[in-house]
Amino acid sequence: MDWLVSLPDRLDSFLAADGRMLSRTKAQKAIEDGQVSVNDDVVTKPAHRLQEGDQVSVDSPAPASDEESKITPADLHLTVLYEDSACFVIDKPAGVAVHPGAGMAPGEVTLLHGISFLFKKKKIPFTSDSVLVHRLDKDTTGCVLVAKTAAAHLFLQQQFETRTVKKKYLALVAGIPKVSEATVDAPIGRSVNNRTEMTVFHSARTRAAQTTYRVLDSAGKASLLECDLHTGRTHQVRVHLSSIGHPVLGDSTYTSLLSERLMQEFDIRSLCLHAWKLAFTSPADKKEHAVEAEVPQNFLRAKDAAGIEWKQK
Repeated sequence: MDWLVSLPDRLDSFLAADGRMLSRTKAQKAIEDGQVSVNDDVVTKPAHRLQEGDQVSVDSPAPASDEESKITPADLHLTVLYEDSACFVIDKPAGVAVHPGAGMAPGEVTLLHGISFLFKKKKIPFTSDSVLVHRLDKDTTGCVLVAKTAAAHLFLQQQFETRTVKKKYLALVAGIPKVSEATVDAPIGRSVNNRTEMTVFHSARTRAAQTTYRVLDSAGKASLLECDLHTGRTHQVRVHLSSIGHPVLGDSTYTSLLSERLMQEFDIRSLCLHAWKLAFTSPADKKEHAVEAEVPQNFLRAKDAAGIEWKQK
């Protein structure tokens, strides 16, 4: 597998981002095992610094971790929103992690287990390394793109790398933005105070991130935003909207006094962030396909409780 670097980054971080590999630990192992080359030279240091224009290659898949090797099919009753011979898009439910990772309970069922079930049902060979094209946070709902083959995985992933994929999210937030449409251009990195959180402040190392939001409707002290993601950083929408004073309602990590009060007032118990629309070019026909995931009922109830009148067309 090959990728072209568009922005400076650490090698292990680059490989772990945007679904290229399932985890940073797995990326580090592949590097240390001599499976990764930069500009045709084998690199064995995970901290190697990449520059714009570098070509990164992985000669062979890194061995699956114990948890990844135990991916057994589980019927999550996933809704398939689009499908062709190369890929499909599923509607991810809330509260399900995309894949096994650190800090999870042993045997916890993830979206990858549900995808494995779909592959088995469709009689398609399954490998955990080459199905997930990108990721969503555990409590985020909506469109997830899945590749059926390694070749399709690479083709689709390159679109995320070159930012030709179009991603639109819906977010119910605290407060009413003073500007009805704007782009948040703020690099994101891990917080030096809490390594499980991302931030635009107090981070030792950041990566470029841009999110454009538009106010669709507002009422009282809450607003419904449509967000275009120009990059795909961890917790990007949640961090960016919180950084401008409008945290996503239902978010227990990135909060404000107002968002906490509104969550209590409206009895919001789930994250009001939805990967609403996804447009990509399929390897099957080389045409662009636009997919939309219906807004979940918990989100709609929270929207109505906040007095937002917007209706999905």
